[in-house]
Amino acid sequence: MRGVSFSLQAGRCLAIVGGSGSGKSVTSRAIVGLAGRRAHVHARQLTFAGTDLTTLNDRSWRRVRGKEIGFVLQDALVALDPLRQVGKEIGEALRLHGAVASSEELERRVVALLELVGVPEAEIKARQLPHQLSGGQRQRALIAAALALDPRILIADEPTTALDVTVQAQVLGLLEETKVRGKALLLISHDLAVVSRIADEVLVMHEGKVVERGSADQVFQDPQHPYTRQLLDAVPSARPRASRHSFLPAARPKLQSRSWEQLPSTFPSVVLSAAKLVKRFKGPDGVLRTAVDGVSFELRSGETLGVVGESGSGKSTMARMALALDLPDEGAVLFQGRAWTTLAERDRRARRRAISVIYQDPLSSFDPRWSVGHIISDSLASDVESKGERYDRVVQLLDLVGLSPALLDRRPLELSGGQRQRVAIARAIAPRPAVIVCDEPVSALDVLIQAQVLDLLTDLKAHLNISYIFISHDLGVVRQLSDRVMVMRQGCVVETGTRDEIFLNPRTDYTQRLLAAVPRLERGGAANRSFSRV
Repeated sequence: MRGVSFSLQAGRCLAIVGGSGSGKSVTSRAIVGLAGRRAHVHARQLTFAGTDLTTLNDRSWRRVRGKEIGFVLQDALVALDPLRQVGKEIGEALRLHGAVASSEELERRVVALLELVGVPEAEIKARQLPHQLSGGQRQRALIAAALALDPRILIADEPTTALDVTVQAQVLGLLEETKVRGKALLLISHDLAVVSRIADEVLVMHEGKVVERGSADQVFQDPQHPYTRQLLDAVPSARPRASRHSFLPAARPKLQSRSWEQLPSTFPSVVLSAAKLVKRFKGPDGVLRTAVDGVSFELRSGETLGVVGESGSGKSTMARMALALDLPDEGAVLFQGRAWTTLAERDRRARRRAISVIYQDPLSSFDPRWSVGHIISDSLASDVESKGERYDRVVQLLDLVGLSPALLDRRPLELSGGQRQRVAIARAIAPRPAVIVCDEPVSALDVLIQAQVLDLLTDLKAHLNISYIFISHDLGVVRQLSDRVMVMRQGCVVETGTRDEIFLNPRTDYTQRLLAAVPRLERGGAANRSFSRV
């Protein structure tokens, strides 16, 4: 970041938007002294309520962070201690700052905070570890922790990235309430529709600099900088489905090499099918709960099946059973017309390269000791034997997902969230699979990189006959990419249909409520300050 200037005012929201690596998160961390020990931070002026923040030591910062300035970190799984109950994590600030008189009061406050941000069964979730919660529930736990001491400033770095539209609406309502109560809000987000919903002022960053600033209405109605216009044009729901998402040429010419030959369609027209899947888990209270209840579906060759639903609806559990990572308690999955979940793992092993996955949280799926080159090379098809050919294939895969070969020796923790997700996509397509299960594959990406990745997935599907199960809370993305859509709620399928049937003529009240909760960015008029259908 270079020469960034702004002020936060009580009762107002300043939003910082821009592409991955533009300096948004670095800016927010530098404000509260968390830029990192190797970072060099200089400021002509950096004050909070008359205090010069550049003079604070670690002990002084601990009196400010949490109590005066709350921070919602971007990566929920990394930000939460994996060996600590979620409730203890949320209650830490309350305990350290002496905001509660007893452990009983602490427990009550923690449960109330979880309920405030819409976490179901809050008493149970408070006793669970982070990995036992869905991605959206972990994100809401971070928001609860940041709100615990009612700070004067709330910095929220991508606070709604992992949230479904209904919970997103609830969280945005909470953030708006903080403004009404006279708090200052700094919002970092690549979701321009969310920004248009809540921001009073917008800063657009690119390559560490502020390239445009103004009121939300001015920036979204009449953007002045070409980069801002490019960001707005890349919003998925703003374009007809037939158009390309990004401004890059089609990826298909890059795929016309010997290493990316068209795969023959030797499997049946239904490449993956599930029949009455049931999965149950025992909670910390000892009660057996049904996460997936009687789910059936078919995935055809070359088709994209979109799966939508609220956080905790069973989408990811269903996906893990499709991958045979979790085995169903009842029902079965067939892959390429043959038994899949009923096999012993040793019998599945040889076929696993034909079904791949892009996880919602790529960092937790990487070995942190491996380099980017090692991660991708390890997933290459077995027919790539020579060291030179493996290197060339890895470089080609990085190019396909918009990454430089300069990242080959980087470790996952040295990458931005968007870069990690693109490495995960490169790893997924490396073995040339027939099916890819995509669990929130673009949720961590800014709109420009998201557009490129969606085009890439579309090109790969057309050229390599890949089928996708595409799980996402972003209904605009699902509408752009999917051929058919399956709507899940509380472990059950409530509606299935073609893309147009679901989005233009939803049959169930639940689907109608999901669509009504989607924030939409309006171009050529005032920014839409309420939620509307896609």
